[in-house]
Amino acid sequence: MNNIYNLTKNDLEQYFIDNGYPKFRATQIYEWIYKKRITNFDAINNIKTEIIEKLKQDFYFDIIEIVKQEKGTYVIKYLFNLKDKNQIEAVLMLHDYGNSLCISTQVGCNMGCLFCASGKLKKIRNLEVNEMVSQILVIEKENKLRVSHVVLMGIGEPFDNYDNVLKFIKIINDNKGIDIGARHITISTCGLIPQIEQFRQEKLQVNLAISLHASSDELRTKLMPINKVYKIKDLITVIHKYVKQTKRRVTFEYIMLDEINDHKEDAISLAHLLKDINCYVNLIPYNETNNPKYKKSKRVKIKQFYDILKKYNINVTIRKEFGGNIAAACGQLRATSLRR
Repeated sequence: MNNIYNLTKNDLEQYFIDNGYPKFRATQIYEWIYKKRITNFDAINNIKTEIIEKLKQDFYFDIIEIVKQEKGTYVIKYLFNLKDKNQIEAVLMLHDYGNSLCISTQVGCNMGCLFCASGKLKKIRNLEVNEMVSQILVIEKENKLRVSHVVLMGIGEPFDNYDNVLKFIKIINDNKGIDIGARHITISTCGLIPQIEQFRQEKLQVNLAISLHASSDELRTKLMPINKVYKIKDLITVIHKYVKQTKRRVTFEYIMLDEINDHKEDAISLAHLLKDINCYVNLIPYNETNNPKYKKSKRVKIKQFYDILKKYNINVTIRKEFGGNIAAACGQLRATSLRR
């Protein structure tokens, strides 16, 4: 048996074709699951019993469960238990433009970024499609609201779980599924070049964000071990190709770390690096963890960095701070739970 939340609509259409039924049944089932949010096939009343019984033989409904939540101003952080007792996190942020959910894509992470709490806990496994879908379904039900934006920026490197992430995106983007617009979905990657190359061929309208955090190989390699494999020059080259082919603007995420990457020279170097790319830079005030080496840049330094990028005609924003008072940095809640 398979968890029904693992299936895209195309998967379900093929299932019906293989079993001798018309493929339009997939659309009906999808609407029952994602529009009416049934959790039992017996609730379906417009499909004959024979098909319902077949579905019950082959599929089941199962979702993850919330074990802890912490609330801050306009933010709620969730800790989930998975069926194998592993734990993941998601963060709901209530913006004036809608409700944005930052989801996890793996249990742990092998990228090892030194400033990241989730990088301290190595990857155990990839999340299944249903475990990513469940993060949305459970949080929408818990809060009686609609998630309008999804960011794949929680625990894990999304492109290290490429196939499952692509299926997840197709499910949440399908207008008969969860129906979140492609341009309201953002994948954040630390820069896995082969997967970025693959992703630019997918012809999806979702947003791509690159976790950059430094403009020199020397500093980025110290902060992000992945830079030993994929150097900044090669990453920028593939981003140029991505922008040219997709006509999509790319976001570069830059966490502001006090006296590490927030100097005037860093801003100038970053501006030169990105000058010919259709992009914008998202300056992110660091959510401090229990690692004393990394502190949030001072407000005046962040503003100075912003002003320099503006001077060089780089599109730049300073991300609104969420959850500093609830340990909302990626992986903190899970790490605390595991220590206990």
